[in-house]
Amino acid sequence: MRFANPLFLLLLGIIPLLIWDYFKRVKLREASIIFSDISIPKNIRPGFRVKYRYTPMILRMAAIFIFILALARPQAGQKEEEIITEGIDIMLTLDISGSMKAEDFAPQNRLSAAKDVLREFIKSRHNDRIGMVVFSRFSFTQCPLTLDYSALLELLDKVDIGMIEDGTAIGMAISNAVNRLRDSTVKSKIIILLTDGVNNAGKIDPLTAAKAAKALGIKIYTVGAGKPGGAMYPVEDPIFGKRYVHMDTEIDEALLKNIADETKGLYFRAKDKEGLREIYKTIGQLEKTKIETKEYANYTELARFFILPGFFLLLLEIVLTNTIFAKIP
Repeated sequence: MRFANPLFLLLLGIIPLLIWDYFKRVKLREASIIFSDISIPKNIRPGFRVKYRYTPMILRMAAIFIFILALARPQAGQKEEEIITEGIDIMLTLDISGSMKAEDFAPQNRLSAAKDVLREFIKSRHNDRIGMVVFSRFSFTQCPLTLDYSALLELLDKVDIGMIEDGTAIGMAISNAVNRLRDSTVKSKIIILLTDGVNNAGKIDPLTAAKAAKALGIKIYTVGAGKPGGAMYPVEDPIFGKRYVHMDTEIDEALLKNIADETKGLYFRAKDKEGLREIYKTIGQLEKTKIETKEYANYTELARFFILPGFFLLLLEIVLTNTIFAKIP
């Protein structure tokens, strides 16, 4: 509820003045009678008219109060909100080549750490369509663009090393992700590519794929995963069982930077799991879903519900003043 003309409420200040003026005039009209003995009039109980002599004045003040509220135009309204969202289409592109077994993101290997961070990233998004492409020597779509994050997370859990023949086809991965975003009609379309290696497979050059992304208005964020220098890599030995060998970290950072620059994206280097988490948080802050809220209100005038009771009180005051509470001048 609200008042359309709240300034009229200032008139309520005249009510105390009217009450003060009423009692002032009553006092001036009071007459005095001298008694030699007040014991008899003292025991006389006041009659109905004396006991309720202020009733007309109270009715008049109540009527004035209600009329002032009516002048202020009380309104009852119902508000409605229309929320307009403009989501982002995101293709998560994940390297699942054999080198992602390296355990420099202790206590996990690179792929397990990346999957944990991707889960957090997916859960942090709202109203964005998200899909996933995985790659090694070849590339395929693990999940098309979807708003069903539960299904996407289930498919992410199934991602593992060895699903595809070993290798690193960065160009093919970008092309596959671009193909999934090609028909998108949203304004913001991005690819987040995570790899720990050098492009050594596939028939499509990564920069050529990046240029195709640029032509379609797709931005690419690239992430290089791995500690500088090298990492311990698990190897299954048929005689001695599982053992670890040192493997150099080879990331083509120049290529990843060029891919990001070509599409006006950014390149990041993740040296541990916490660093990887911060990278995806940064990308999430850079690519925010647009949410616009519009409010609508429909108000109903309530003044008529105040005017009728006000007239009734005023009429009642006039009737009582000229009948029951009539005074001789």
